[in-house]
Amino acid sequence: MKPTRNPESVAGDWYIDSACIDCGASRHVAPNLIVERQGKSVFARQPTTAEEQLAAWRAVLVCPTASVRSEKKQVRPQAPIFPQELCDGVWRCGFNARSSFGAHSYFVARPSGNLLVDSPRLATELVKWFDDAGGIAHILLSHQDDVADAGKYAERFGARVWIHHDDRSAAPFATTSSKASAPARSRRASSRFQCPDTRAAASCTHLRIACSLPATRSPGACASKTSSPFAMHAGIHGARSPLRSRNSPIIASSGCCQGTGGRRTWPQRR
Repeated sequence: MKPTRNPESVAGDWYIDSACIDCGASRHVAPNLIVERQGKSVFARQPTTAEEQLAAWRAVLVCPTASVRSEKKQVRPQAPIFPQELCDGVWRCGFNARSSFGAHSYFVARPSGNLLVDSPRLATELVKWFDDAGGIAHILLSHQDDVADAGKYAERFGARVWIHHDDRSAAPFATTSSKASAPARSRRASSRFQCPDTRAAASCTHLRIACSLPATRSPGACASKTSSPFAMHAGIHGARSPLRSRNSPIIASSGCCQGTGGRRTWPQRR
């Protein structure tokens, strides 16, 4: 059945259709403009400013089910849509994949080699942007369900792929795996991290991977100079860290670990 307009969306050109899987990704990039109602994302109001139009377009390109739509053709903004810079040296890639339930992915510029944290779906404009930014040296996969098109990006850029040993079957092309464990951190401790983009910091635990300096450091400072992707990841990503043992139940939200999207609960490994 062809998806239809969700009647919960406010009247107007912009709407979200019934194919929405409630991953929360569109709400992360267009907060207050797009909200959750009855287990679906909907437009709470129509965009009226240039900034809100840009946010709506980000929602279009981030949605893994292509559910963010308009009744009439919208002019694409001249401003860059994705990747979206969140803080110094860290970008949200957009183009989220349905295979990873809309999980965000991030590009981190590093002198020792650029890093892709999890993977977006393969998109021509992203490949060009990555090329212009110096390519991708490493791809760090935080969970077996966030692989998406990592293999295609790895092949295109000759990138080294990192994944936890217990998740290696999800990415047989991975070149490096680790059995190491990082100490668990409580949500309260993790939430003390602050980033200049407070909305992103509140909704995207992935951002804490890349911007892993304590809140007492200067705003905008990111751990983009860390030599090892695993070292940068350790103790930051909590339950879904590739450094943490998978012998305990994992509760992950769609799009990010501690976001407001629908949660997926992974069965305990025996």
